[in-house]
Amino acid sequence: MTVLVTGATGNMGRRVVGRLLEAGESVRALTRRPDGAGLPAGARVVAGDLAQPRTLADALAGVEKMFLFPVPETAQEVVDLAVRAGVRRVVVLSSATVTAGWDTEYHLPVERAVEASGLEWTHVRPGEFAVNSLHMWGPSIRARRTVVEPYPGRLSTPVHEWDIADVAAAALAEDRHVNTAYTLAGPQTLSQREQVAAIAEALGEEIRLEEATVAEARAFYHRQGGWAAANADFLLGYEDYSGVESTPDEPAAQEGAEPPQAPGTVTADAVTGRPPRPYTEWARDHTADFR
Repeated sequence: MTVLVTGATGNMGRRVVGRLLEAGESVRALTRRPDGAGLPAGARVVAGDLAQPRTLADALAGVEKMFLFPVPETAQEVVDLAVRAGVRRVVVLSSATVTAGWDTEYHLPVERAVEASGLEWTHVRPGEFAVNSLHMWGPSIRARRTVVEPYPGRLSTPVHEWDIADVAAAALAEDRHVNTAYTLAGPQTLSQREQVAAIAEALGEEIRLEEATVAEARAFYHRQGGWAAANADFLLGYEDYSGVESTPDEPAAQEGAEPPQAPGTVTADAVTGRPPRPYTEWARDHTADFR
């Protein structure tokens, strides 16, 4: 049996590749840039681009199961190609925003294309990725051991990326997850302040949390560039999930408020049978990244 992992060099795909190889699966890893993939030995790296379905024929040949990174613009065409190639099961990397009803334009069309195909399917819908902390705060922690945050009391339940990968790998390997959507949260509910403290403890160094207005934080992250600049407007409340302009909450409205939890949300142990990884463990796993 061959499993095709799309988005194989991303945060999730790379880890799904690793877990499948550990389980003894034959893994084909799809990436746009095979020469710099840096994937574990044992994976067969193939060139292809989900945004250009015509590049996928060779990658899909002989594949029985597929981990599908969401590209809504071409999802229907990719799924049609998978059906014609004889793929039997597709596990979709989706989002808890689908469960909550916020996402109707990005992950949901991918899910619907897979479900309508008649293939076996599982949707893995993580909530907040713990690794967002690294993308958002990493540059300022590395540069000056500081985090700029307008909502220090905001609570969330971030999910370790390895827990997401473990759930996806289980869904690919085990029949009991077929035609199921798993909405995932992490096992700890923490404020932004507590998350910064967990990173500081893991580093063994003080990190200063610099409270700012929402406008000041927005300007700071736009100047920082990269992932933070691209996502700051959404994360700080200047736009909704569809990209429509909105008005940010006042910090007081976020202080200590319970994080929104989609119906049926579970932690990874409900799928894997292993204890879910807390944020404190995630922080220890990423100390080198923050240094």
